[in-house]
Amino acid sequence: MVTTLFPLQEFSKAVGGEKVQADLLLPPGAEAHAWEPKVSDLGKVHKADVFIYIGPAMEPWAHDLLKALKGKESKVVEASAGVQLLEARDFDHPKEGGHSQNHPRDGALDPHVWLDFSLDLKIIDAIAAAYAEKDPGNASQYRTRARAYQSRLEALDQKYQSSLARCRHRRIILGGHSAFAYLAKRYGLQQLALYGVSPNAEPTPKKLTEVINAARNDGVKFIFFEELVNPKMAQVLAKEAGIQTLVLHGGANLTREQIEKKVTFLELMEKNLENLRKGLECEP
Repeated sequence: MVTTLFPLQEFSKAVGGEKVQADLLLPPGAEAHAWEPKVSDLGKVHKADVFIYIGPAMEPWAHDLLKALKGKESKVVEASAGVQLLEARDFDHPKEGGHSQNHPRDGALDPHVWLDFSLDLKIIDAIAAAYAEKDPGNASQYRTRARAYQSRLEALDQKYQSSLARCRHRRIILGGHSAFAYLAKRYGLQQLALYGVSPNAEPTPKKLTEVINAARNDGVKFIFFEELVNPKMAQVLAKEAGIQTLVLHGGANLTREQIEKKVTFLELMEKNLENLRKGLECEP
């Protein structure tokens, strides 16, 4: 089977175990929004019994990949199907006092659903159901393995809930794109980003100034940036505001070094929690 993003690959391996070979389309270090499949990727998908992707809001290029499956008895899992996607928001216009207003961006949808662990539980159920359909004889094993991994996600979710309950700051200021709305919503936080859901956008000087002022008004000590996105803007913002930077991992992909070290999605999310607690100045 083939997946588009790293979390989907990990979920698939967790559910399928040794019975499943879960391949990832994204090459090491590639930013998921900007990547586009090659002809060879169409071949990989064509050979797959199961193809798993988030949905058109995340992988608009998946349309061409799905064409490769026409006429085949492959199972396609759209992981965001049935999920009420959040509207992509413009957080670039703080009100007086530094509090942001939320402006929908022309009906665009935010695809970063895997950063809400409660939604991941549903994605894993969908993966287990797809495997059971393709391999009914081992359906109970897939469900058992799915439940075991879901238990780990539930424990991590509870850890996030308790760790982020009492923090000096409730706003995640990002020197990058709006990738953490689902995480913020889940734990009663706010997200203030330099630009919208596309990491390829460039903020205007006015937007940069507004976010710098918001960081100063909030009295934060850290601005966050994503590991796989160029940190230049976050570094400029932090320098101007006189504060430091901390990394948050969007989780969509891994670097080559992380792959060699066999870093897991759960480990990335544990590190995110550690940095969030530090950056938001949460009580122990």
